[in-house]
Amino acid sequence: MKLARVSDRLFPTFPSFIDNFFSRDLMDWNNSNFSSTNSTIPAVNIKENDESFIIEVAAPGMSKENFAVNLDGDRLLISSERRDDKEEQDGNYSRREFSYQSFNRSFTIPEGTVDGDRIVAKYNDGILIITLPKKEEVKPKPAKRIDIM
Repeated sequence: MKLARVSDRLFPTFPSFIDNFFSRDLMDWNNSNFSSTNSTIPAVNIKENDESFIIEVAAPGMSKENFAVNLDGDRLLISSERRDDKEEQDGNYSRREFSYQSFNRSFTIPEGTVDGDRIVAKYNDGILIITLPKKEEVKPKPAKRIDIM
C-alpha cells in the first residue's frame, strides 16, 4: 500500500513550485501569459496600501469601451472584448481579415474589506487601473496613547 504525501492530499492539483521552477525553461516565451486555450491573458499587478487595493491590468491597444468591470458580491469581474473586421478590395482581389480578442479575469475580495460604492476604474496608456477603496473599519489605525492613572 502506497501512502500519499501530505502535500498531495492538501493540494492535489497544485504542482510543486520548486519542481516547476527548476524544470522549466526560464526564457520559454511560448508558454508565458497564455491560458490553456492559447488565448492571451493580460499581466496583472495587485498593490495594497493603507487606503485601497489597486489592480493594474496590462492591455495595450484597447480602449475603455472594450472593458467591463463588475462587482458581484465578493468577486471582482474584469472582461474585455475587441473585434476588428477589415476588408480591402484592389482591382481583382479582395482580402478580408477578422480579429477577435477577449479575456475574463475574476478576483475574490476578502469579505467586508472594500467599499463597493467607491470603486473606480480608468484606462490610460494601455493600463486598466481599478482602485478598490477599503472600508474605514479595516484601514489601519494609528497607535493610541493610553494614559496611566
